[in-house]
Amino acid sequence: MNTALRHWKEAATLILTAGHKLGADTLASRTPLGSSHGRSQLPHKSCFDYDVLLLKRSSKSGFMPNAYVFPGGLVDSSDFSSEWLDIFKSFRNSPNFGLRSVKQPPETRPPIFATDRLKLGSPIPGEVAFRICALRETFEESGVLLVVSKLEEGSLLQRMEDRGAADELLQPKAGGLCRNELTKWRALVNQNPSNFIRMCRELEVLPNIWALHEWGNWLTPKGRYGGTRFDTAFFICCLQEVPHTLQDEKEIVRFQWSPPSEVLQSYQSQELWIAPPQFYELGRLCHFPLLNDLHRFSSQRATEGCEQWEPVVLNDGHSISLLPGDKLYPLDTSGGADVDKSTEDPQDDSGLHRILIFDSYTTTVQVTITPKYNHLRPVVGQAFPHASKSQL
Repeated sequence: MNTALRHWKEAATLILTAGHKLGADTLASRTPLGSSHGRSQLPHKSCFDYDVLLLKRSSKSGFMPNAYVFPGGLVDSSDFSSEWLDIFKSFRNSPNFGLRSVKQPPETRPPIFATDRLKLGSPIPGEVAFRICALRETFEESGVLLVVSKLEEGSLLQRMEDRGAADELLQPKAGGLCRNELTKWRALVNQNPSNFIRMCRELEVLPNIWALHEWGNWLTPKGRYGGTRFDTAFFICCLQEVPHTLQDEKEIVRFQWSPPSEVLQSYQSQELWIAPPQFYELGRLCHFPLLNDLHRFSSQRATEGCEQWEPVVLNDGHSISLLPGDKLYPLDTSGGADVDKSTEDPQDDSGLHRILIFDSYTTTVQVTITPKYNHLRPVVGQAFPHASKSQL
């Protein structure tokens, strides 16, 4: 945990997907995604064989009240506790506790991952601690517990030694503890995050950090959402089936499992509100109507790394959030970016990477750059108002 941070707080979130069966009529109606050389259309919700978990924040929340978000939250000092060394003792001799190495050069890694946690007093690497945080917060907010039992630990370790990677773990099922046991521990973890360590020790389970794949890193822009800023690591996990889910009745008042395109359509219809990062990431998921394809892509892509995205917000009739790679994105964002949009040729659509927000429920993305680290541009459907220039 980085106590030296002054301008924002560190957090982790989990894009949690889970499979459901498609009927024969649904399979027959599956439509292909659009051409990579033109605008693409959102796949119909019936094309998806999986749902994604979204949680509705309370109207009393200090950050993004009433928004639908992926599960996640602030990192806690216990996520970096040396007590985890005993929980993960079988994996201590493996680099990063058995997590696969990232190809991205250390000097270009986002600060949330590149920071030397040992110098901050913790023997737990950031890649491990932020996965623990995402799993703990997911358990607190939704009751979904993703763990590896002691019985599975040996085979997992052997698999890593044999193949040198953990990506052979296909979509894992959620932990199979009884409801009463889960309810008891969930209440304790909500009372004190350090009880997550105690729970793992007493139940002889490990947080399934290997099922989480690095997906992205968003930093809240300056002057938005009440001034509170979060540097958030985004992970993704694919489950075979939808697990038993609850809301905590405090910060979270509702949960929803839906296909990504259905969430985007509900947002357009003003049935729910999602923030720009969720809008962007759900658009990326729309490339993959099939869970196996999403799992394969996210597992392989995760070793490439990611970059920190700090949107730079312009107000020009509507809100424009510039993202890294956009031709107007400033080289230095530390001192309040000064961007002169008047120099931009409106007929030149090259070098674009931006989110356009016309009102609370009308958002689109313009992307003409090639994403770094083998990532994808979001699919933005033609049904959305003010159709974007996004491409596959």
